[in-house]
Amino acid sequence: MSEVSSIKRSATPSKPAGAVVRLNVERPEYYANRAPSTEFGVVQKPLTSWDKLCNNGGARKVAILVTLALIWEIYARFLNNALLFPTFSATIEALVAGILSGGLLAKCWFSIKILLMGYGSGLLLAALLTVFAITSRIGRDFLETLTSMFNPLPAIALLPLSLLWFGLGTGSLVFVLIHSVVWAVALNTHSGFQSVSNTLRMVGHNYGLSGLRYVFQILIPAAFPSILTGLKIGWAFAWRTLIAAELVFGVSSGSGGLGWFIYENKNQLEIPSVFAGLLTVIMIGLFVENFIFRVIEQCTVQKWGMQN
Repeated sequence: MSEVSSIKRSATPSKPAGAVVRLNVERPEYYANRAPSTEFGVVQKPLTSWDKLCNNGGARKVAILVTLALIWEIYARFLNNALLFPTFSATIEALVAGILSGGLLAKCWFSIKILLMGYGSGLLLAALLTVFAITSRIGRDFLETLTSMFNPLPAIALLPLSLLWFGLGTGSLVFVLIHSVVWAVALNTHSGFQSVSNTLRMVGHNYGLSGLRYVFQILIPAAFPSILTGLKIGWAFAWRTLIAAELVFGVSSGSGGLGWFIYENKNQLEIPSVFAGLLTVIMIGLFVENFIFRVIEQCTVQKWGMQN
């Protein structure tokens, strides 16, 4: 019996001195109540009304415009010469009077109608040239050569020729507008297509895309930032070319849009109305840039993550 007990003792592993013996003790459940958030302090500081205004791009632009209007008013009052530089308030009065009389709105519609005709025709011709350039090497050389030749040429310089070719009519204005639009749009569009990475091109081929599906689903989305830039530049060139051309065209034919409105009031020394016409040109430009092109940009390149 003693031998058996000695064998059991030798089989039991010995524990070193000072070792802690852990016992399986069942502990009671402990439930902690969530502390109120006020005890932790402010985790995220709420934005003040001033911070929200500063983070709003539209509010910042409105503040810039109001500041410029105040500077205009102060400088005009300091100059005190209505024939040289009318005040902002006098310009607004002339603008409201022109709108209420209907004359200014009719001039605006005439200019916008001609602009849409020339801008649309220029975009169509630019699209055809770009397709020709991306499908063949001779097309690319053709577009690069014509762009180098005619892009530096001011569109207004072609107005005398357009008057000879198309007469005193809408065709003359549309011709110079097409010239001002087509080269900028075609150049930026072609550059955008050339900048599409080979990775995206291989992705399109791996998915079995070809023809128009390949163009509309791969090439155009990838090149759209450059295309949109070309559209903006073409719009700006067309708008300022139209106003400059109407100054000459209006004098020749006795009718016209905003350019003729500005020239006519200058001859009558109605300087506040001249500034009202210039302000109308600026407001139309701001509307197109900050509403039409901004909406297109938000729905495309920003939505696709191609621009911050």
